[in-house]
Amino acid sequence: MASVRHFQVTFDCEEPERVALFWCAVLGYAVPPPPPGFEAWADFDRTLPPESQGSMFACEDPAGLGPRLFFQRVPENKVVKNRVHLDVRVGGGLVGDERLQTLEAECARLVALGAVRVRLLPADGINESCIVMQDVEGNEFCLD
Repeated sequence: MASVRHFQVTFDCEEPERVALFWCAVLGYAVPPPPPGFEAWADFDRTLPPESQGSMFACEDPAGLGPRLFFQRVPENKVVKNRVHLDVRVGGGLVGDERLQTLEAECARLVALGAVRVRLLPADGINESCIVMQDVEGNEFCLD
């Protein structure tokens, strides 16, 4: 039986480059180099048919450990809660006030980038606290 070693997470969105650059800032990801023969992605994008220009963007973990994120333009707006979301792990191993302070500091940084804080899910004796947030297009994610 074959095992999957690499995968990509794909976001449907309205403005692929804007959402990708947000996630680059959140995760420390980088935009991959443009295809050979192009100085910048904008140069490559101009070679596409007009209806395809600006329709996709990607970012990658510079260390090569995390999945590639791909962003594709879709015609419809987001209308319901995500069925899959990212957990941004910033509080690993921390509990109580130390964990909350770490989550709140990262939440403030992400709000400055355009994220929206939705709610705090307090520790409940089984799970530690986390903060539910939305990215620049309303996709839910958790600070965990």
